[in-house]
Amino acid sequence: MLKQKKEKIIFSSQEPRAPKSSVLFERIPVRRVWVEKEEKWYFSVVDVVGILSQSADPRNYWKVLKNRLKKDGSEVVTNCNRLKLLAQDGKMRLTDAADVETLLRIIQSIPSPKAEPFKRWLARVGYERLKETIDPELAVNRARRNWQTLGRSGKWIEQRMRGQEIRNKLTDYWSKSNVQEGAEYAKLTDIIHKEWTDLTTREHKNLKRLKTENLRDNMEEAELLFTALAELSTTNIAKKDQSKGYNENAVSAQKGGGVSKRARNDYELQTGQKVVTGENFLPNTEQVKRIKNNS
Repeated sequence: MLKQKKEKIIFSSQEPRAPKSSVLFERIPVRRVWVEKEEKWYFSVVDVVGILSQSADPRNYWKVLKNRLKKDGSEVVTNCNRLKLLAQDGKMRLTDAADVETLLRIIQSIPSPKAEPFKRWLARVGYERLKETIDPELAVNRARRNWQTLGRSGKWIEQRMRGQEIRNKLTDYWSKSNVQEGAEYAKLTDIIHKEWTDLTTREHKNLKRLKTENLRDNMEEAELLFTALAELSTTNIAKKDQSKGYNENAVSAQKGGGVSKRARNDYELQTGQKVVTGENFLPNTEQVKRIKNNS
């Protein structure tokens, strides 16, 4: 089994570390994971097949194609690896993943007008991790360009990056205080989120009509701000209380979320504006909403 490196996203002008675990092709996310042992990216085959085939059921399309390739004696299928990627239900699940070389061979088996532009895109993003290791600022700049391409304002981007940095400080504390990465991180995050929004993260995503899309990437400035306040408060409360393990950090999470909830209630009372909204940044829908550039 290939060893996957768990990467943390940090957006800071001083110490950026790693890029996102997905990249955009024509605004469509393609999941990927960095395999430390081989020092290369592995991409979700189903995501790639879906883009190229335009199939309503890319999983079934890949299943049929995989069987055909096996019968033809192709080594493409055996070169794919089952790696854990973030699934639609928000959990890390095993899925077929392939490196750039294998994906290029799969692409040859799918008749698609997007094949050539996708090959060029793949060649670029498949090797950017090596460049970013040498010059980490490239990861920060790439994230900024992606958000600019999606229509985000400079003010929104700065708020998103600042919020991510606060989030990373919280998970740093959790990792040092015997909280298990994965399920326990998700549970603690949900405690914080529900405490200040009165919604679980899943309910918030449903409100915004999101499926696999990142919730924070579809938040408005106020939502990002109060999310950051909740996580900053949780970190400082946990440090003050010297919280250890899941149960003690759950108490700190509830307290931290409560700080943001009280601030949110006061903000909504004074401004008459709701913080939590159903607006999103989904492309190609009538619901697309762009934040005006006030920066």
